[in-house]
Amino acid sequence: MTAATETRHADIAVAVGQRSTHLALVLFALAMGGFAIGTTEFAAMSLLPFFSRGLGIDEPMAGHVISAYALGVVVGAPIIAVLAARITRRTLLIGLMSVFAVANLLSALAPSYGWMLAFRFLSGLPHGAYFGVAALVAASLSPPNRRAQAVARVMLGLTIATILGVPLANWMGQALGWRWGFGIVALLAVATALLVYAFVPRDRLQPGASPLRELGALKRRQVWLTLGIGAIGFGGMFAVYTYVASTLLEVTQVSPALLPMVLAIFGLGLTAGTLVGGWAADKATMPAAGAMLLWSAGSLALFPFAAGNIWTISLVVFLIGCGGGLGIVLQTRLMDVAEDAQTLAAALNHSAFNTANALGPWLGGMAIAAGYGWTSTGWVGVALALGGLAVWLIALLDDCLSAAARRKSRMMSDGVHEVIPI
Repeated sequence: MTAATETRHADIAVAVGQRSTHLALVLFALAMGGFAIGTTEFAAMSLLPFFSRGLGIDEPMAGHVISAYALGVVVGAPIIAVLAARITRRTLLIGLMSVFAVANLLSALAPSYGWMLAFRFLSGLPHGAYFGVAALVAASLSPPNRRAQAVARVMLGLTIATILGVPLANWMGQALGWRWGFGIVALLAVATALLVYAFVPRDRLQPGASPLRELGALKRRQVWLTLGIGAIGFGGMFAVYTYVASTLLEVTQVSPALLPMVLAIFGLGLTAGTLVGGWAADKATMPAAGAMLLWSAGSLALFPFAAGNIWTISLVVFLIGCGGGLGIVLQTRLMDVAEDAQTLAAALNHSAFNTANALGPWLGGMAIAAGYGWTSTGWVGVALALGGLAVWLIALLDDCLSAAARRKSRMMSDGVHEVIPI
């Protein structure tokens, strides 16, 4: 090997190393936003027993605060994705995190239940668009065969929030008052905006980008079916998680000091599921989605039987958390079926996710209010996971029929070309 060849190889190695380091910094910046969003989304659920007392309402009514945030995500994601079609992704990410910071600060200062509902709705508006755009940025900077794993690394911010951010917010809520749980999120959001400004590369608008092109995603049947899988299938996890703190206190009868530990165990499961989901989505997207839904249904079915003991409920909470890897799989699936309307489809995944976030707590709260007990949320969760699996089967069948129709069309076209020369 000549000296020139060695020098060229060394230059290539340095360039690859610099690119890898830069990508890692970009993913870290984007993941910090996931950490902020995950902290507020899941901490609100874990703080439910405390802010319900602080606002003078019962716990099923306090569940509407969770639903208000989820409704904000559902409404905000598509509207922002469409209206911001002609804004560069980097600029949009910074703006979304700035709004998120202000809204969470207002939540920390909410004087009444009504204001709390309004501020949580406002907090939810940037959520879906942020995750959708962050996922597209991560995927665009990664090799095609590793895009789902890049998206998974962004989403690790959310899952690590359930290990560190949520227990910290829950501890602060108990020790200093529930308002601090929302105040710390505002600081995390400001930090994210600064990191995105520093590390995410400046980008150009996509050629032909427009609100009308983004709306084209709504014409695609597979987009709607994929969203339906998430909107229903994810509801099972939220039905249990929203009331897990109350279940631990009322059924398992543990000390409030143990709540952060169990919440962290859920986060470990969610982290494991996210990593596995990213790997599986890069291999076979639809089979991975079906497997995740079956896993969720099975683990949720164990919850009512495990709730009486701290060790068994902790194990089952971990298993339920693992089912959260479905989000990465569905995000990747939407990239495949959305064609040139990527931003709206990516953002709508989080609308679907938070439709589940509204649906699960609502149905779980109804079961509890009807007198079926705290553990009835497990059976509600099973029904929702199986509902998501039913939509997955419809999507799979539709995909197979569409592929068969395309093959038949190509064969007929080839046959015509063969006849023409004769």
